Amino acid sequence: MLASVEGTYRNGRVEFTEQPTDIDEGTRVIVTFMRSNEIDLASQGINKAQAEILRSHLATFVEDWDSPEMSIYDNYDAAKTNL
Repeated sequence: MLASVEGTYRNGRVEFTEQPTDIDEGTRVIVTFMRSNEIDLASQGINKAQAEILRSHLATFVEDWDSPEMSIYDNYDAAKTNL
């Protein structure tokens, strides 16, 4: 079974943004470090020109995405379990 949990690396430790569930103590893990400001466009099948076009098309949604009402989706999984 594979499970993914997001976290941040600080002072030699990984701090989870949420605690994993249904994981036994002592379970082995593999940690993959991602550069937060870098996106490998080629691995997504997108070249720089296509990314610029996509960015310009999505720019019309920025105001909606950044609105306070949309913060409910920042932790959607936790919010839906509280329903």
